[in-house]
Amino acid sequence: PHPRPAVKTLTRLDLLLRGATLGTVMDSLARMHGDRRLAEEPSGGIRVTYRQADKRVCRWSGGIRRRVDLGDRVLIATDNSYEQFLLCLAAARAGAIPVPVNPQMRPEEIAHVIDDSGATLVISAATDVDDGDPCTEAHVADPEDVAALFYTSGTTGTPKGVALSHRALVGQVIAGVAWPARLHRDEVVFSLPIAHIMGFVTLMGFACAGVPTYLLPSFRPDTVLEAIERRRATIFIGVPAMYRMMLEAGAEGYDLGSVRVWGSGADVMPDDLARAFKGFGATLSLPLVGALGEATFVEGYGMVEVGGGVATKVSPPFVPLGLGHSVGFPLPSYRMRVVDDDGVDVGGGEVGELWVKGPGVLKGYWNAPEATAETVTADGWLRTGDLARRGVLGSVVFVGRKKDVIKHGGYSVYANEVQKALEAHEQVLEAAV
Repeated sequence: PHPRPAVKTLTRLDLLLRGATLGTVMDSLARMHGDRRLAEEPSGGIRVTYRQADKRVCRWSGGIRRRVDLGDRVLIATDNSYEQFLLCLAAARAGAIPVPVNPQMRPEEIAHVIDDSGATLVISAATDVDDGDPCTEAHVADPEDVAALFYTSGTTGTPKGVALSHRALVGQVIAGVAWPARLHRDEVVFSLPIAHIMGFVTLMGFACAGVPTYLLPSFRPDTVLEAIERRRATIFIGVPAMYRMMLEAGAEGYDLGSVRVWGSGADVMPDDLARAFKGFGATLSLPLVGALGEATFVEGYGMVEVGGGVATKVSPPFVPLGLGHSVGFPLPSYRMRVVDDDGVDVGGGEVGELWVKGPGVLKGYWNAPEATAETVTADGWLRTGDLARRGVLGSVVFVGRKKDVIKHGGYSVYANEVQKALEAHEQVLEAAV
């Protein structure tokens, strides 16, 4: 190994242009943000700056490199913690392919992932690989190379490994470096599973943006609400079920006025929940005056097969837009189509399957070429399995899952729309069809 080169300060433009990969991104961010706080966990957990995180990644990467060959898969089977995120970066830095798994998976599910991925190393804690010389030179990867494998939930069969590129996992969020992190104080409270694509990409995005993360390893609504209030957090990202549980836990009784942005994904956010939490937050807080205005609500649409999000919608303070079942507008570099069973675009207002195309689309399912061919067309369109209608101004409205269509008397009944009808009743809290 060569001596580590002298530290050179990076500008945001440098990082945007150099094609950061999973193995190089922390080194670049450390040179940009230095001793600024990156992440913190409750008592006994991790607390690191960007520079400290980079040192850990380099050290753990050296331990991994001692044990694997280039391209080997490394199962990251740690607790849900920032350590798991950094170990993924360390594996990529060593030239391996990280495979993070959720600690809530059953032993037989983890065994399947090990067998299917062909993992040659299983890491249950950072101490397993904290014994090598620091890996001062990262493996040079192409942004289009496979960066990591994320396994699907397996709700419709055994989990499949989704092979995602560096461009999908890093290239799509690296623009976050343009966030004016030094102009005002921000902190995000985070309690998502890191082995889930939404959690992983969210952490990556906030790291790039210079926004420190307070990570709670497991979600408890009262613990999250207390953390937001105590730490005066400005951002919270969760899934709709989390928001429902926080509302039931008495969210209105906490001081959440520090929150400027609420975010959601992974499922459709009910209007009433989004409106309630917009009201709990604020546009800004002033000394001696307190919280003023409403928070912004941001909702993303995506899935593991696209490396996170492909569309988004924003509901600004006091504006009743960006709510409801629209998936929003496609993000830059993404295109969306609504097609019939023959792959032909349907007319406005008609229901069809949503197809998307863009830089995050999976490279393929690991060791499953037939499943890949069924999901991705020859010209790169991903069949999402979601049913949708074209909305106004190029937006797309979510209708339901293709497999959840009920044929009744010759008519197509969409389970999601039946749920919406049931939940419109004042005595129904939630419904599942």
